[in-house]
Amino acid sequence: MTANPSVELLDNLLTMDSRTTAVREEVRVWSMSGVERLTFPDATTAIFKYAKRPFDSEDQALRLARTLGVPVPQVHASAVLDGWLGMLMEDLDPAVRDADDLDGTAAAVVLHGTRTAPALPVLDQARLRTLPDRALAHLARLRKAERWQEADGVEDALDRIAQSAETRSAGATMAPFGWVHSEFHPTSLHISRHGWRLLDFARAFTGPGLLDLASWHGTLDTPDPVRLRVFLEQYVTAGGTPDALARRGGLTAENWALGWHRMWAVEWFMEQSIRWINDPATDPAYIKAVRRHLTDVLHLLEV
Repeated sequence: MTANPSVELLDNLLTMDSRTTAVREEVRVWSMSGVERLTFPDATTAIFKYAKRPFDSEDQALRLARTLGVPVPQVHASAVLDGWLGMLMEDLDPAVRDADDLDGTAAAVVLHGTRTAPALPVLDQARLRTLPDRALAHLARLRKAERWQEADGVEDALDRIAQSAETRSAGATMAPFGWVHSEFHPTSLHISRHGWRLLDFARAFTGPGLLDLASWHGTLDTPDPVRLRVFLEQYVTAGGTPDALARRGGLTAENWALGWHRMWAVEWFMEQSIRWINDPATDPAYIKAVRRHLTDVLHLLEV
């Protein structure tokens, strides 16, 4: 695994931004990315964010979003080194409160109303329906590495979902279809006295906007279709497309959204497990999360 080159990255970024030194203060750091606040000799501040593949194109997504009118933090400079992205970004004013559901629907309407950018990866129906098969391929690689040996239930569930994926994925390109933030949670919406900014675009793509709306309330609690239905109705009231409430894949919009969002998360967890994190010590936690989500998927997609 490549050592974290944050020191060298920061040196490059400071040079690009005509700076020499800065005091670093950790805000949030984990194995694949970090956020720090920099204080310069003139007492001004900036945010230094760094992340490794596959989070290494967020600077492009942020610049695109900003160009297209989405309120996001400004990227002052960015550079890539040994598979790690480094960004020097504006330091936003302190948050005045946490984002609520009405803030979420307002931000989603703006994002989903933004014209799509060709540079973003696409998750259309053809791609969506391959998610269970892709997850099965990850499982095969894990087992070849003599991991996830006690995960028979996972394989059975994925097989069942794969068989119904073509039918259940119908309606994927129905509006809202376009920008998907993909980490759309209240913590990704920063509200200051100057208004709101949407953060964390590392995994943005073009796809069904309902996946964003399904992710807003998080994945730790049991999926709540009634709560999501209310959120979808608030979204339409805020100016979102009425098609957000339409049935798709033979399911209610809320069940379709929650089911496919959980399936999308399962495939991502399994890819992380074998490719990006690739640490057998994390297997029990990943298997537990995948089992829980698959139980939800089977129920929500009525497989």
